[in-house]
Amino acid sequence: MIEIAVAAGPLALLLITSEILWRAKLIRGESARKMLHIIIGSYVASWLYFLTFRQIQLLSLAMLAGVLVSHKYHIFHAINDVKRKTWGDILYAVGLGFTALLAGSPWVFALAILHMSVADGLAGLVGTHFGKNNRYKVFGHTKSVAGTATFVIASMILLIAFNVNHPADITPAAILLVPFLLAGAENVGVYGTDNLLIPILTVLIFR
Repeated sequence: MIEIAVAAGPLALLLITSEILWRAKLIRGESARKMLHIIIGSYVASWLYFLTFRQIQLLSLAMLAGVLVSHKYHIFHAINDVKRKTWGDILYAVGLGFTALLAGSPWVFALAILHMSVADGLAGLVGTHFGKNNRYKVFGHTKSVAGTATFVIASMILLIAFNVNHPADITPAAILLVPFLLAGAENVGVYGTDNLLIPILTVLIFR
């Protein structure tokens, strides 16, 4: 129970803080949402180092229930404050649960979650601010060269870091090719389905 509290407590505090800041009109829109995406995912990536796979699966169900309640009663505006149609926050919890189910080892889990949160989140932030003049469409949804390039670079950095600090044995070919494959998944993952596609594909590649 202590481990569950350590895992869930900071997330609850972060969401409450973000709601206070949203109501004070200090944070707004896609940038705030992506920053939460990155911060939450960066912390969640460490869970398997002190939680079991089963505990993370249960926490993902609790997270899913919380998101659904938030949608119904408009509780956490910072994660729902987005003008485009998306199921990203719901599929974030679903992707977390499936990743815990399939990962098989802590480093694969962490790598998959960091791709879903950090690489994807940074791509969104950079694309929003620097992608206005290099946009393209995928299934009718706007993407940007700047955002996609950011995803590829962030993915390469993650793979190199894990290869240095974990028993990953990631080959140079994988470091060069996998980021483009995952960036492709991010591009076709419209309506927030990238939160499901990216971590599962990462697990399938490296498990």
